[in-house]
Amino acid sequence: MLLSVVVPVHRVQGYLRATCESVLGQVPGEPELLVVDDGSRDGSARIAAEFARRDPRVRVITLPEHLGAGPARNAGAAAARGRYLLFLDGDDLLRPGALTEITGRLTASDPDVLLLGHDRVDWWGEVSAPRPTGSGPAADGLSTAVPRLFRRAFWTGHGLRFTDGPYADVLPVHRATLLAADAGTLDTLDRVCVRHRVRRSGTPATTPGRHHFAILDAYRRLLAETGDDPRIRSARTRHLLAVLDDPGRIAPGDRAAFHHAAELPGSYTAHRVREAADAARSRTRAALVRGRRTLRAGLTRAVYRTDLLRPLDPNLAVYGAYWNRGAACNPAAIHAKALELAPHVQGVWAVSSRHRERLPSGTPYVIEGSLAYWRVMATATYLINNSSFPGGFTKRPGQCYLQTHHGTPLKTMGLDQRGYPALTNGISFEKIVAHADQWDFSLSANPHTTEIWDRVYPSGYEHLNLGYPRNDIFFTATPERTAAIRREFSLDPDRTVLLYAPTHRDYRKGFVPQLDLERLARELGPQYVVLVRAHYFYGGSARPAGARVVDVTEHPSVEELCLVSDALITDYSSLMFDYACLDRPIISHAPDWAAYRASRGTYFDLLSGRPGDTPGAVATTEDELLELFRTGEWRSARTARLRAAFRERFCPYDDGHAAERVVRRLFLGETEIPIGTESPGDAERGRTATGAQPMSPVRERPRPVTPGPSRG
Repeated sequence: MLLSVVVPVHRVQGYLRATCESVLGQVPGEPELLVVDDGSRDGSARIAAEFARRDPRVRVITLPEHLGAGPARNAGAAAARGRYLLFLDGDDLLRPGALTEITGRLTASDPDVLLLGHDRVDWWGEVSAPRPTGSGPAADGLSTAVPRLFRRAFWTGHGLRFTDGPYADVLPVHRATLLAADAGTLDTLDRVCVRHRVRRSGTPATTPGRHHFAILDAYRRLLAETGDDPRIRSARTRHLLAVLDDPGRIAPGDRAAFHHAAELPGSYTAHRVREAADAARSRTRAALVRGRRTLRAGLTRAVYRTDLLRPLDPNLAVYGAYWNRGAACNPAAIHAKALELAPHVQGVWAVSSRHRERLPSGTPYVIEGSLAYWRVMATATYLINNSSFPGGFTKRPGQCYLQTHHGTPLKTMGLDQRGYPALTNGISFEKIVAHADQWDFSLSANPHTTEIWDRVYPSGYEHLNLGYPRNDIFFTATPERTAAIRREFSLDPDRTVLLYAPTHRDYRKGFVPQLDLERLARELGPQYVVLVRAHYFYGGSARPAGARVVDVTEHPSVEELCLVSDALITDYSSLMFDYACLDRPIISHAPDWAAYRASRGTYFDLLSGRPGDTPGAVATTEDELLELFRTGEWRSARTARLRAAFRERFCPYDDGHAAERVVRRLFLGETEIPIGTESPGDAERGRTATGAQPMSPVRERPRPVTPGPSRG
């Protein structure tokens, strides 16, 4: 075996899958992949185990606790079987074709150490110029950022090991490079083989603090072991200056101390002059921005700034859903459960003026942009939304923002949308990231979703893997309640009800059904009724006609529509993930799958027929769809097996108690959450045994909230 790739794993759930695939997807040779689970408390260990189950080249080494990257790499090296070692981080990528180039160079020169070309990509998708490896003062191979292969016999023969703590690679990497250089067995490969993915948060490089002073001790030890080698001196200076100038590592208040302890050339005063100039420019730009905002906002914003000086109300929560379209989705389910379990918390909904009538009777609300809206946004302790609050509010210290989201991602989301320029016209990715920076909690219904959110919304929030509260009704609704909802629609209990709920198309305006709904109802026969729900982006524009084709777009609860239906026909709507909770047939009608994937991008192949990817029967034409019903394939044993695998993958946290778990975590401060907990500090436990009751409708009319003194 030529190569062993060692990947230490800790809090990389949003990145690890792509890292593993980049190694295993290489064509030549059979590299082994050693994933070292360094006490992960997120989904990283689960992802590693998944790869090990399906690929014999993958081995997982589990450390008893979180020991750090150095000990994790040592554990991987000790278990390796390849002739060469390559150490990658859990967010690195081995570039396509890299192994072919590496194999050719190793065969030609047989080095002890091979330096590899590399580049970086930031969270915006901007790729830096390739980093040189071969010559010049900036590329003498001594930087520890340069990825390299080590002959395993050379590594073990010289007793090389990573140290504990931060900057664990300084000592062994520099020593190995010097030893190989002196022996004439150091080689370089300038082709870009490794891509470093630079993350916004969650890494030592993005966490300022005195722990970065450990680099000083690392170089002191290295200089002692190498006899004060001048090559190390020059590498040390470059490395320490880079660390000093990185605000993600050395905080401003620690820079003078670091500069002094490092004994760097030049004066710290020069550094301070440069920093002061940068800060002045930043303040000037910020002042201009604030000035423009003040002029636009006028009196309302002035009042809001005054409200920001008021104390926070510890018992006030503001809810929003679908860009102020009314009370719905996960926030509505959380609000209902909070009335039961945390009645001391007053809930107020932010809605647009044209959607206020959608609110359930008796629901307190404020109109977006009004004085009352800005008052509650300034003084509420809790903020709960499945999209975003309007107006660019200022999040205050002490406020707690729960982002519930409103679906499981099949299509690309967040920063992943940058790869689809036709789609992203007008999208501000800076605003997407700034919005994520406001979140304290991000709710998830399955591990797949948590992985995606972790990467495409890079920030420091905590994942709450507690299930989707909006799906509780699928487990708590009684047959009597379902029958009552069917009576509201005048649905004969003996008829089969099909819910047709397609998603919107980014490349098309308006609702254009991909089905001839009248033909569908006619050919299926009188025992079928088709309910049609257009995507909320299209409002009430479904406009079907006929006794057995009913437009239900304006019905306020899609969950109730799911309850009364016997099967779901959809294309790429995230409703399929929720509907799987019901364990009823799901039919994918996907006539434009290729166009949809090309225009928007997807995370897996919905039509592949693979268990876990495809929820049931598939049709790409109208005739194929009708044939599924004629033959009974839409509810066959085969499609039931696909549905079971799909439900297992995407509904593991949904059990009817998600809203209760969220309320207890958010409003009651309970941290021992007993399901799907993968955030740091929260151990995984079994499902809750507590009971949950269905939501009860409120009969009063909606009532607006008027601005008044804060109750806090």
